[in-house]
Amino acid sequence: MERTFAIIKPDAVKNGVIGRILARIEQEGFRIVAMRLQHLSKREAEGFYAVHSARPFFGGLTDFMSSGPCVLLCLEAPDAIKTWRTLMGATNPANAEPGTMRKEFGASIDNNATHGSDAPETAAFELGYFFRGLEL
Repeated sequence: MERTFAIIKPDAVKNGVIGRILARIEQEGFRIVAMRLQHLSKREAEGFYAVHSARPFFGGLTDFMSSGPCVLLCLEAPDAIKTWRTLMGATNPANAEPGTMRKEFGASIDNNATHGSDAPETAAFELGYFFRGLEL
């Protein structure tokens, strides 16, 4: 079993699709290990996305991620990282495969409904950033 970190982003929360996304997560065989609704502060978003701090989209990304509540998740499944990223689809919903989260619930490259760790090291950092050890 492998764990990964996922976010249901502020746009999806605002659009009222949390339940639909969670249902898909469970239908695809993931176990939800931990979950929390949280409104990130700008500082929390900046810390989380620090790896992108030199990129031109950093300010907009952190503004968006701190614009409203999101759902933070620890998901568990065999090959969870790859499976979740496949289920999410391409970053740009316009390029995402039919049936993926971003194709179904995303509106743009900036408002794409979900986030997921891209590697085991990233998952470890991201899970540790938002969940204390006892919560997992």
